[in-house]
Amino acid sequence: MNKCSWALSSPAEEHYHDAEWGVPVHDDRLLFEFLILEGAQAGLSWATVLNKRTGYQQAFDQFDVQKIAQYSEQKQQALITNPEIIRNKLKIKSAVTNAQAFIKIQQEYGSFDCYIWSFVNGQTINNAWQSMGQVPAVSAESEAMSHSLKKHGFKFVGATICYAYMQAIGMVNDHLISCPRHVEVSMT
Repeated sequence: MNKCSWALSSPAEEHYHDAEWGVPVHDDRLLFEFLILEGAQAGLSWATVLNKRTGYQQAFDQFDVQKIAQYSEQKQQALITNPEIIRNKLKIKSAVTNAQAFIKIQQEYGSFDCYIWSFVNGQTINNAWQSMGQVPAVSAESEAMSHSLKKHGFKFVGATICYAYMQAIGMVNDHLISCPRHVEVSMT
């Protein structure tokens, strides 16, 4: 059995593939982290974001949503000069905006987990792709998620970003059926 081909590009990507990608996440802090990281990826490769993940964790207070929601303009300006993260003003500002919207979702739904997993009725969609060319960039669920997140005030949450987010947090299992992780993830 062969791993998904994208996972063989670097040791970091292989570790991420083997340990995290597609594993269902229900912890709000980690759900927020992946939401910010997927938004940061817009226009870039996942490898770029993955290589800066530790820098993001340090720069963004371990993704403490309460702290990030309160970031001042001064703090945001300091982040723009931090070489350990992607220094894009709009993406940094969106992290603050998204933290504020995330908190509102938690208040309305009890947790972000309850809200976000409702797009797949609380169950992972286990796909059965034979090649990477079959894996879609969007789905009906990611379109609905994107629309809802935007309505709630989130930024950098287009349907493609939402689909990548769904893959990251295990809402969809897009490991190829030839990959040993496909069965492992489907059993979690």
